[in-house]
Amino acid sequence: MFFNKEIECMSRKEIDSLQLERLKWTVDYCYKNVPFYTKRLDECGITAEKIKSLSDIQYIPPTTKDDLRDNYPFGLFAQPVKNIARIHASSGTTGKPTVVGYTKTDLENWAECVARIVVAAGATPDDIVQICFGYGMFTGALGLHYGLEKLGATVVPNSSGNSEKSLMFMRDFGTTGIVATPSYALYLAELAQELPFPMSDYKITLGLLGSEGCTPEMRNEIEKAWGLFATDNYGMSELMGPGVSGECRERNGLHFCEDFFIPEIVDSETLEVKDKGEVGELLVTTLCKEGIPLLRYRTRDITRLNYDSCKCGRTGVRMDKVIGRSDDMLKIRGVNVFPGQIESVIVADSRVGGNYQLVVRREGYADTLEVKVELVDATLLEKFSELERLQKELFHRIHTVLGIKCKVTICAPKTLTRFEGKAKRILDLRNEDN
Repeated sequence: MFFNKEIECMSRKEIDSLQLERLKWTVDYCYKNVPFYTKRLDECGITAEKIKSLSDIQYIPPTTKDDLRDNYPFGLFAQPVKNIARIHASSGTTGKPTVVGYTKTDLENWAECVARIVVAAGATPDDIVQICFGYGMFTGALGLHYGLEKLGATVVPNSSGNSEKSLMFMRDFGTTGIVATPSYALYLAELAQELPFPMSDYKITLGLLGSEGCTPEMRNEIEKAWGLFATDNYGMSELMGPGVSGECRERNGLHFCEDFFIPEIVDSETLEVKDKGEVGELLVTTLCKEGIPLLRYRTRDITRLNYDSCKCGRTGVRMDKVIGRSDDMLKIRGVNVFPGQIESVIVADSRVGGNYQLVVRREGYADTLEVKVELVDATLLEKFSELERLQKELFHRIHTVLGIKCKVTICAPKTLTRFEGKAKRILDLRNEDN
């Protein structure tokens, strides 16, 4: 089932032609309506007329999150606020929040993109989908909400929090789909198994996961716990929100909505464009945004683009699951470490749960990493030899994956913090240790 077959099954030549036309429009629109871009494009000598091919995009300087923060709140808007139908913002945990605005056309396009993604994942108008993202300034909940409504599905705007009540709604409403972070989906399954209701009372068959990374191993745990089929979708508020790309039923990469976005892969240090098939940082240019268009936005996400055909019939480029973020990457004794690498080891062991924490410290002049994991069965705490064997096995597997040694701490069940939103896995104590 295709939501928009005419667009999603275009030839590569047709996609390139459409993108080039829309790229020229976007560059001209930015130049005329956003003083920040007027100055930047003048400095690099780029105009819409000078763009002759898609490869010319590389001559436009990337836009960063700091650019949005420096122009807080509306400095990058291309329309006056009276023409903006909705405003969203990031949490601003690391400084000023990034603020984004949507015209009515932007909101319609957003719903179109999300509807395509959820249809590719297997959602239908007959589904009852419960959204367990937090509503508010965060784009995730409302983005999925309006896309699912556009499809014709029944939406339960549950939000996050009050998890037992959420599970009650799932049972009573016959919820068939869930929107949640992977960590919260796993937590809900954990809680459901503790309540005096059989898992057969839940009718969930589809998980639309997002807002944080999800390794295949974590996904398998979620699917096994709920008996559902889970897919990953990708987006960020700066670009639009969820719906930038998403997995189809083949789960062989996340299909990009290429009529609305141009993805590129660059070296995160030099910003030079990488060859097709190489891993690097994802840059995205919006092609139809009226409220806040962005040229070559640095997502900081590390991934790869795949231009091979997909068995589902969609022809757009696919991105691999995000390996990690260039700004979340830990460098421990000269080795680049992504949390997802450790997660893949942890969730593959049935003796420990999917919740974990990474603690980074500085001892002398060297950084150290401690991996905290939780037992599934508390009785193992009384079996010292088995506990010691588990600790050694996890130590060895993590050492094999990372190439460095780290401390592994085994914790009692349910002693590590649970998260209803994005899980905060890294506890960086290096500044405190100085």
